[in-house]
Amino acid sequence: MIGGIHSALSGLAAAGVQTANTANNVANLNSDGFKKGRVLQAEQLPQGVSTIVEKVETPGAYAIEDTSEGQALIEKSNVDLSEEMPQMMVNQHSYNANLKTLQVADDMTASLFDIKA
Repeated sequence: MIGGIHSALSGLAAAGVQTANTANNVANLNSDGFKKGRVLQAEQLPQGVSTIVEKVETPGAYAIEDTSEGQALIEKSNVDLSEEMPQMMVNQHSYNANLKTLQVADDMTASLFDIKA
């Protein structure tokens, strides 16, 4: 039972990291030259998940803009909102699933105490 709680807490933390990364990507959508982050999740022994955030180095679109030195080719952000919004929905479902696991573990613990008491 403790292992399930630990796994669910680890999943909640991973969903939080993923949500923070997605929010950062969306917040910098219009920042010239910004490189989006991607969260990699890996198994953590004995149970749970660990997260690593890495930058995606693919170039963004280029646009000609007026600068103080005349016109220049400026690299835009490589964030695609059509990828970020579905990821936010996946994050929400992951968070809710791990939260439900915690609620079930809590209910099981309460039932065990009721039986023993």
